[in-house]
Amino acid sequence: MSDKIYITGVGIISSIGKNVDENYFSLLRGKSGIGKIDLLSTVHKNEFVAGEIKYTNPELERLTEIPFNSPDSRTALLGIIAAKQALSNAGLNNPVDGKTGLISATTVGGMDRSELFYHHYLKSEKLTNAIGHPCGDSTNMIAKATGITGYSTTVSTACSSSANAIITGARLISNKILDSVVVGGTDALSKFTLNGFNSLMILDRDICKPFDNNRKGLNLGEGAAYLVLESEQSLSRRNMEPLCELSGYANRNDVYHQTASSPDGRGAFAAMSEALQKFGLKTSDINYINAHGTGTENNDLSEGIAIERLFGKKIIFSSTKAFTGHTLGAAGAIEAAFSVLTIQHGFIPPNLNFHEKMEDLNIVPQSELISNIKISRVLSNSFGFGGNNSSLIFSKV
Repeated sequence: MSDKIYITGVGIISSIGKNVDENYFSLLRGKSGIGKIDLLSTVHKNEFVAGEIKYTNPELERLTEIPFNSPDSRTALLGIIAAKQALSNAGLNNPVDGKTGLISATTVGGMDRSELFYHHYLKSEKLTNAIGHPCGDSTNMIAKATGITGYSTTVSTACSSSANAIITGARLISNKILDSVVVGGTDALSKFTLNGFNSLMILDRDICKPFDNNRKGLNLGEGAAYLVLESEQSLSRRNMEPLCELSGYANRNDVYHQTASSPDGRGAFAAMSEALQKFGLKTSDINYINAHGTGTENNDLSEGIAIERLFGKKIIFSSTKAFTGHTLGAAGAIEAAFSVLTIQHGFIPPNLNFHEKMEDLNIVPQSELISNIKISRVLSNSFGFGGNNSSLIFSKV
């Protein structure tokens, strides 16, 4: 990377908090946001648990602090809340000069409203609930709500989506296309995703147990997180103190299966290796790995094999998905935000619900909170369907 890229702002809303501080304190206290499904209208609400944000859409509209004249998707509302937080945190409350861009990720887009379309159309023959269906609609709504007029686009690569949005933003800055860019992702719970993952038979009916020998699957969640990336020049011009540096990234595809990770972990290994090597880093430079760690049999074994092969037995790692659930397209950005927090505050969040070492691994996740520790570099993994694997590295400045 010819010029350093800094993170100057973070915003987040998830099932463990509606802002950065609430998420941080939930991580410290080991407080999971996974529980009974209350708001999503589904026949499975008493069968599965999820990381549901306990605000109705009208309540989320009020949290955006902007007027809404038409129904917008829950995905867009969550994204607006988190993106506005990130811009405020970075001191970029009015990014109207065209030099600030937006790269937003999502997997389900406006599906929560599309699911209402058929029944409402039969009554009114109006297309209201289908208008916000495309993934790019939430990006447009976020740009409009935040005043971002520079380059914007949408990334959708399954569960690595928002990690790839961060990579895309970094490349735009490195190539002098933008001075600063808001990067991240947003996804809301929907019947479509719950039914889809249930059909794959990878949902746990209880709170998930990432990297545990008796893991039974994942929990779905919803949320949004955005980071503000800035070039050295932008940082100097604004006289800002950065939160940390984005010091490495890579995306690799293992081309193994539509929905499963390669059992030998080659995709995860390739992404982590390239993120280190491309930016001149060694495995010993990494203090902590925020693992993808979904709690499924396939993912945890594949990722665990890759981590052990690359880092050996001494690396500290944990998954935070037992806090938030798997937030799909938002997961990479939410866990990037958590990675920034670990560097800022010197702590490692625990891998909740871990009890028994996996038989096929020699490593175990960090199951207890570590606080008052110096964290210089964190690697964050996000792996998606189709073998789309991304790794990000954040460093203390």
